[in-house]
Formats: sequence, structure tokens, C-alpha cells
Amino acid sequence: MLCEPMKKLLFNLLSQALVFIMLWSCSEKQDFSQFDDLSVTPTIASSILYLESDEAFINTLSAFGLFYSKTIAFEAFSEQYVAKRVLEGKIIYEFENTTSKRLNITVEFMDEGGNVLDTESFDIEPGTTNAQITETTYGPGGKSLDILTNTNSLRIIGNNLSDATSVSSASEPKVIMRSAAEFLFRLK
Repeated sequence: MLCEPMKKLLFNLLSQALVFIMLWSCSEKQDFSQFDDLSVTPTIASSILYLESDEAFINTLSAFGLFYSKTIAFEAFSEQYVAKRVLEGKIIYEFENTTSKRLNITVEFMDEGGNVLDTESFDIEPGTTNAQITETTYGPGGKSLDILTNTNSLRIIGNNLSDATSVSSASEPKVIMRSAAEFLFRLK
């Protein structure tokens, strides 16, 4: 058993040895220039459009085929910060149609002057139980990113390609359109 003065002496010697080792240990100089080489490219996903219309509404309004037409402001990609940094991406369209109608849904991408930059048109068969999914790619290997970066509004048009009297046997016949986007951005 060590006496009290011996414990203090041993503690002091070990403390000094530890400080000496820490001061003379090997360490590399930190190189923070690596930050300049850092590339941050997250993928960002978001919902874009949702459209739902029941068969009774389609029958009521589609004497001339057209049952839906709306233009909405959409400046998500034309914002300068976003337009400069978007690298590539895709828009996913999903359709469910439990009506007895063959339908056509068109999405037009328009610039600030109302000029159509691009058109996506979808024929949707009646009574489908599985969702119809379509993806459109933008950037390398797909459509030009300029379409998105110059888009200020979207026009959605729904046309009934069938009659205006038939009714589906489904309990709540309707057409649903959903769309979402996934885009890769360079933040740094």
C-alpha cells in the first residue's frame, strides 16, 4: 500500500508524462481546402399535381369531350437559384380510372408568355384497377432541362373520349391523377 506522498508523486509523474506525450505526438496539419472539392448533390422529391373527378361530373360536363381545363402558376423551377442548380430529374405521373370512360389527360408546360414549351399526353383506359404510371426524364438522356427552368405555368386538360351517358359498375367511379417530381440538385 502506497502512502499519501507517494500517491501524489506518482500522480504528478504520470500527469507530466501524459502532457509530454500529447505535446510531442505525431499529428498532421489540418487541410481545410478539401471543402472546395466538396460536391453536395441531394435528390429532392415533391408532389406536383392532384386531380380527381367522378364519373357523374365527367358525364355532366363532357358534351363536347372536355371535362376539365385549368391553368395554374408553376414557377418552382424557374426560380434563378433552382434553375442554375438542377442537374437532372424526372416527373412521375400516376393515373387510376375506375370510370367507364376512355380519357385523355394533357399537361402543357408554358412559359411566361403563355407559349407551350412541352406537352405530355396520356390516354387512360376505362375501369383499370391497377395504377398506370409514366415517368418523364429531364437532363442527360431525357428531355431538356430548359423546359422546366422556363416553365411558369401548367395547363391541365381532361377529355372524355367515350360517351356522356354510360356509368361504371364500380361503387365510386372516378379518375385520379397524381404527379410527383424527383430532381438532383448541385448545392455546392
